[in-house]
Amino acid sequence: MKLTLVKIGGNVIDNPDACAAFLQAFAQLEGQKILVHGGGKIATQTAAQLGIETKMVEGRRRTDRPMLDVVTMVYGGLVNKNLVAQLQANSCNAIGLTGADGGIIRSVKRPVKTIDYGFVGDIEQVNAGQIDALLQSGLVPVIAPLTYSAEGLLLNTNADTMASATAVAMAQKHKMNLIYCFEKKGVLSDPDDDDAVISKLNPASYADYKEKGIINKGMIPKLDNAFAALQSGVRRVTICHAEDLLDAVEEKAGTVLEI
Repeated sequence: MKLTLVKIGGNVIDNPDACAAFLQAFAQLEGQKILVHGGGKIATQTAAQLGIETKMVEGRRRTDRPMLDVVTMVYGGLVNKNLVAQLQANSCNAIGLTGADGGIIRSVKRPVKTIDYGFVGDIEQVNAGQIDALLQSGLVPVIAPLTYSAEGLLLNTNADTMASATAVAMAQKHKMNLIYCFEKKGVLSDPDDDDAVISKLNPASYADYKEKGIINKGMIPKLDNAFAALQSGVRRVTICHAEDLLDAVEEKAGTVLEI
């Protein structure tokens, strides 16, 4: 059976109009579907309001205990439930989850090597059967970027990685399409030209673009996750602008990855 997993980035969530338009399109997607969402800037703003300092290490948030409380409240509560409420308004029967709910995504706390990222999770297991049970009951899972450990810790977890790992797990039983939606029209051959979309990308061309510095920074881990998913059974991966979701499903927009 066809299953579409869409990951929506924090920059879209931060824009109420763009987020509302995306959710309307997501609700129109045919067949079974899953939404994985990022966090956006709300956690940083909420932390500041509470007098909690946001600590960054090499461009990544360090999740100490106070920040873990904030991201749990914001990602698992405020952001997740707002998305669910808006999907209900679009006649999409969604259920908001973290990885801890139903034991759907278990992680291990990232070990300290050169950097201590704090309460950050590296995914160990995705409970595809539990997610399938939700889908079979007619529900649309909306998953926040939080997982849990065997010791009962909640862990802040990269949403791109969660999307990839969940798609791979579900691909064992489904014709799995994975779509990453964010604020760009796809992977760009010219970062300064929003219309310079690379329509197809394979491992060889990806390596070439990286070597030339055209694909860099945050796009690299996103694409690494995407290619890993393709190599593990996911049928198709697309990267597109949130407003182009329905066109991307029909391969009329965005960047399609191939192996």
